[in-house]
Amino acid sequence: MKFKIIISFVVLAAVSIACTTNPFTGKQTMALVPNSQIFPMAFQQYDQFLGEHKVITGTADAQRIKSVGQKIATASERWLTANGYAGYLNDYQWEYNLVDDPAVNAWCMPGGKIVFYTGILPIAKNEAGIAAIMGHEVAHALANHGQQRMSAAQYQALGAVAGNIALSKDPKNQEAFNTYYGLGTTVGVMLPFSRNHESEADKIGLTLMAIAGYDPMVAAELWQRMKASASGSAPPEFLSTHPSSDTRISNITSWAPAAKAEARKFGVTSFKK
Repeated sequence: MKFKIIISFVVLAAVSIACTTNPFTGKQTMALVPNSQIFPMAFQQYDQFLGEHKVITGTADAQRIKSVGQKIATASERWLTANGYAGYLNDYQWEYNLVDDPAVNAWCMPGGKIVFYTGILPIAKNEAGIAAIMGHEVAHALANHGQQRMSAAQYQALGAVAGNIALSKDPKNQEAFNTYYGLGTTVGVMLPFSRNHESEADKIGLTLMAIAGYDPMVAAELWQRMKASASGSAPPEFLSTHPSSDTRISNITSWAPAAKAEARKFGVTSFKK
């Protein structure tokens, strides 16, 4: 019992010390690994990725990715500065690249390193669709979702170690703990954590694309196309890292007016579709 109390104290101390503020929600979030360590690792991995893949340059699509990316980055800085976070992006090294790959994918590493795959362009359909995807991916980075996932995984591992030590003299219960702890923390904690990040990035992304001059309702149309293009049946939402397409479309539709209202504070009165 004494050991369990000590472990609980250590975990609570770590949580209270290793936190940062999400500028978009105002909430405290886990930050066991600081961005000063994460960014250099991300930049190195990005360069390695580009060296191992075919980067497309000099085309209209490649230029469009860079142009939209720059607009989303500018929108991000405008919003952050206006809301008391001037300098938040000082350590970012924005880069936007189109990679020749049929995968329907795009991502933004911590620190602003972005990749679009050619496979997602037909679903993006146009510049506004690219902005919807770009806004979502950039939002993940700005909200430090990668940092939070790393921290959550470390806490999950710490709980596993603590449980195994506490049950070291009871092999039967230790085996049961290992079986149910992994399943329980994955379905009950890690997957909902991931889905929440996706929804948060959707909402933040709408604001960013609207400030950049794009109609946020395009994001709902994007997810309708994404749903139509999906092959096979999707897993139940509670077993997925992402909300269902229907949930996303519904959320985006309800959030879009607020995103436009926020953009109007920055003098944006027309929105490109």
